[in-house]
Amino acid sequence: MGKDTAAAAAQFDLIAGLGNPGARYADTRHNAGFWFVDALARDAGAGFSMHSRFHGELASLRHAGRELRLLKPGTFMNRSGQAVAAVARYFKIPVGNILVVHDELDLPPGAIRLKRGGGHGGHNGLRDLLAHLGADFWRLRVGIGHPGHRDKVVDYVLERAGRADQALIDTALDDALRELPRLLDGELEKAMHALHSRK
Repeated sequence: MGKDTAAAAAQFDLIAGLGNPGARYADTRHNAGFWFVDALARDAGAGFSMHSRFHGELASLRHAGRELRLLKPGTFMNRSGQAVAAVARYFKIPVGNILVVHDELDLPPGAIRLKRGGGHGGHNGLRDLLAHLGADFWRLRVGIGHPGHRDKVVDYVLERAGRADQALIDTALDDALRELPRLLDGELEKAMHALHSRK
């Protein structure tokens, strides 16, 4: 199956937002994935509940007759794969039907990109996902910018964004939420074009 055909055929059964649990981390850049699934659940009137078997909080909603599950791992970022793999195994969700939403240092605030596969790029959450699932899942990469030196990265991702950067990130997440119906209907090429060509 060619790349374009694979994108056109994909449908998502699980959207996992990456982040760290607890109030201390709720507003930090590393929790951009949590922000996305929280907004999605809120818009759909769905609520999260903790499930120890899945090592995280799970919500569900229906779209076009299909059940879509949302996950916020309750593990810390570097063990995100444990939770995502537990949900995928239990509900028999193929890896290609999983969308992982995460912060991305290599994109500026306000940028958002959709891709399938790839490496971890130093992101500890993706590193653990690759160990548990392989690389065939989809990623929604939410730009948070880079502090300029790798030694500053840990503190940077665990801090709040400045007001201007946060506004750009929020707008990007809103735009991604507007594209969600096309994502869920398998129209990934159209969604990619819309997201990647944003001004």
